[in-house]
Amino acid sequence: MITKKVTQRVAKGPLDKPVVLIAEELSPATLEALGPDFEVRNCNGADRAELLAALGKGVDAVLIRSATKMDAEAIAAAKGLKVIARAGVGLDNVEIPAATAAGVMVVNAPTSNIVSAAELAIGLLLASARFISPAHAALRNGKWARSKYTGAELFEKTLGIVGFGRIGQLVAARMQAFGMDVVAYDPYLQPARAAQLNVRLVELDELLKISDFITIHLPKTKETANLIGVDALKKVKPTVRIINAARGGVLDEAALYDALKEGRVGGAGLDVFSTEPCTDSPLFELDNVVATPHLGASTDEAQERAGIAVAVSVRKALSGELVPDAVNVKGGAIDEAVRPALPLVEKLAQVATVLAGEQLVSIDVEVRGEIAALDVSVLSSSALKGALIAMGAEDVTYVNAPNLAVERGLTSAITTDGDSPDHRNLVSVRAVCADGTQASVSGTLMGIRQVEKIVAIDKLDLDLKPTNNLLFLRYLDVPGVVGVVGNALGKLKINIADMQVARTDIGGSALMALTVDSVIPNQILDVIAKETGAAMVRYVNLVSE
Repeated sequence: MITKKVTQRVAKGPLDKPVVLIAEELSPATLEALGPDFEVRNCNGADRAELLAALGKGVDAVLIRSATKMDAEAIAAAKGLKVIARAGVGLDNVEIPAATAAGVMVVNAPTSNIVSAAELAIGLLLASARFISPAHAALRNGKWARSKYTGAELFEKTLGIVGFGRIGQLVAARMQAFGMDVVAYDPYLQPARAAQLNVRLVELDELLKISDFITIHLPKTKETANLIGVDALKKVKPTVRIINAARGGVLDEAALYDALKEGRVGGAGLDVFSTEPCTDSPLFELDNVVATPHLGASTDEAQERAGIAVAVSVRKALSGELVPDAVNVKGGAIDEAVRPALPLVEKLAQVATVLAGEQLVSIDVEVRGEIAALDVSVLSSSALKGALIAMGAEDVTYVNAPNLAVERGLTSAITTDGDSPDHRNLVSVRAVCADGTQASVSGTLMGIRQVEKIVAIDKLDLDLKPTNNLLFLRYLDVPGVVGVVGNALGKLKINIADMQVARTDIGGSALMALTVDSVIPNQILDVIAKETGAAMVRYVNLVSE
């Protein structure tokens, strides 16, 4: 006879509000989105000494933009830090490996400024095509220089987009309205997606040769650094205009300057530079260059969206939920079809861990059905998180779960199979103990509302909602067991919401699963075990963090 109980954590009191440090100016909507559940502090993140002092006073989250540098030193100074939230897209000022090693989730707002960035790129393109900046400057200096600034139309010209992600696709849609023929280079994009947008995917060399305008929309990585450099600029039309409102360093500024001076490039529009702030560049001396000081995200709308997005992410991160935009959680960006399975897997793992026993060594996940074709690797972290919670670990998050698992000698693997005969999608979690004891719990999401269901335990079929209070019994299939369990719970006025019984055969091994409306005391578990002769009695109080 084995009994076990997993109890839920005690919530923090009102005096234990998580501390959120806002290190740069953010929109008022950010504070509104955070709500009243946090203690908010402020500091000047650009002042290193002030930042380190503020971090050293104990904070749970820090919200930054581009001026605050969260490197290893800053992260080490912030004992107990759980999340770094960047109100924007770029994360050049966050040392992600140091954050990950410290178990700190890093989140950003990847879609907050995509419209603003696309519109600025288009603005620079138009300004370059029509010499708007130098013509404006000449007019302000009293010169009516119409003939000097004869530009070029966009109509029926070819626009080459280098990097066809979300921003590149927005630019394409808008420039097609100008009557432009759009081609794109992106080695990671499926041709079918480009075809849907009426855009032709080409190799970079072809794009360079045929484009009248080129706009760059790539992150700066080892692979993309100086991608548009000396060699690339030898392949373009001499009339081409090149726009970079993505990341400095993707376009080689020295090579661009030489090409512009020698007449091998017709013009350029720049919002980003290899070193910022940049106020002294030879490019600024050229009439055929229009430049702005990294204004891609500098609209009221983008700043508000970014602030709200990271505030929501902070709320989720500090409650232990997975943040889909977290950049240092295994699995990366999470497909919309996979997200509903995360809490289900966490619950299945808690149940499997309790049923298997104390000395867990592995918690493996099998995914079957339609979502098996997607990236489901994050479900491994979800299973680890659930198992660790059931094992009594404190403050488990999706970031620190893998490290905590390593410390406990707990491993996790994930397998996929597109075949799922009985369910559209089926996820099974198998917990294995050091002595070979194991338990397998399978679940699915049913219907339009994606209702969570436990559908099998160790191949015995069930149809059970994973509610907060669950009771499981393994026993020999004999008459009277159901009555004993109902009577024992009834004496304490513990209401049974649902009861399921599955068995191998008449008189064989049986499994009883119950959902009840309140916590079951330990002494009742002992009574039930004694009076039913059950080989196992397990109570699970599911914890949602």
